[in-house]
Amino acid sequence: MLTVRDASVFFAARDGSEVHALDRVSLDLRPDSIVVALGTSGCGKSTLLNAIAGFLPLSEGSIRLDGRSIDGPGADRGVVFQKDTLLPWMSVADNVALGLKFAGVPLRERRRRAGELLRLVGLEAFADAAPYELSGGMRQRVGIARALATEPKILLMDEPFGALDSLTRENMQELLVSVWARTGKQIFFITHSIEEALFLGTTVVVMSPRPGRIVARFDLEFVRDFARDGSVGAIRSAPKFSEMRETIRNIIHGFDARMGALQ
Repeated sequence: MLTVRDASVFFAARDGSEVHALDRVSLDLRPDSIVVALGTSGCGKSTLLNAIAGFLPLSEGSIRLDGRSIDGPGADRGVVFQKDTLLPWMSVADNVALGLKFAGVPLRERRRRAGELLRLVGLEAFADAAPYELSGGMRQRVGIARALATEPKILLMDEPFGALDSLTRENMQELLVSVWARTGKQIFFITHSIEEALFLGTTVVVMSPRPGRIVARFDLEFVRDFARDGSVGAIRSAPKFSEMRETIRNIIHGFDARMGALQ
């Protein structure tokens, strides 16, 4: 289990002032869960994800994975970024297997593992293709496969579908649920989209504008219902889904109104 306790982050701005990005955030990610952090720009979502990934040190507090303190990047955490970071001179399969190559895994085993993961994300026919031959959604699928290659304990996803068109985004959400259901991987996912958060999250946490704090938490069953029944329309049109969407929208808009009154 991943535990975040009283995590705060301060950093220096260009003008010499101090920015309070994250304030005393505590959070648990349990096995077989998808925790989604939701909030407006500047609320500390990416700061929190980067701290969990080990890219950014905490100013205060702690982050532990299975009891071990996180003090830098590691193979036990896979990261999928907003934009794909595929290497254009490598094939799709070689991109997926890149982390395994760095870990010293033999070529035959790298190819076997890359093939398994490309089948998992529905891209086995494109193993020898170059990244530039793929659509944006397909490249993000490769990114997911690559993040899973080293068998991390947790998958960290920084708005990976934000730049996609609406239909591709929905397809990618459904793919992610399929991958999660088949692998049981813990996932920490950040987004600006309330509907995306509700559809994907077993837990949704709403964060305040800077300094980022968790101001609301909701434990949900929509994603488990979809993984079991596979009916997107029934879930998104359900009265409970609409009620939760309005509840969260009112929380976020309440912060927007207060911030506007202060300006």
